[in-house]
Amino acid sequence: MKPLISNIVTVVTGSDASILAAKYAIVMAKSYRCRLTAVYVVDTATIRQLTLSKIFIQEESAEYEKSLEANGERYLSFVEELARAKGVKIEREIRKGAVYTEILTAADERKADLIVLGGWEKDRSARDIISHAHREIMVSAKRSVLLVKEPNIDQIYKQA
Repeated sequence: MKPLISNIVTVVTGSDASILAAKYAIVMAKSYRCRLTAVYVVDTATIRQLTLSKIFIQEESAEYEKSLEANGERYLSFVEELARAKGVKIEREIRKGAVYTEILTAADERKADLIVLGGWEKDRSARDIISHAHREIMVSAKRSVLLVKEPNIDQIYKQA
């Protein structure tokens, strides 16, 4: 019988919740010997909307996109270091587009069994872009989605 979970995609946004979710995914990958991929999405869909709404001019959009991509590289490097510290091999990917669409596509392409998301943070609005993307992922995913709310993940990660 095939194991329930052998391939995990974790979503990295740079928020504290997404880093905690990445730690959770790393512990799961180590415990269950799973493949693990960390995905960061440069939200070009929102940037495009801001440009069309004349909130950004074209030059600002391009600059903001480059900034988000640099942030994504930093966040993914950090998660990669966390995985390496626990002896877990991790693949990383930066995608561009609408966050939920790109995450679902990445999970499909990688034939993931599980998508791991960070829980909502207390200081974030339910109307926040990340919150919207998470809701869309949970509603539209063809595979299981785990919303990490484990309060002791730092201790669990340290012990792994």
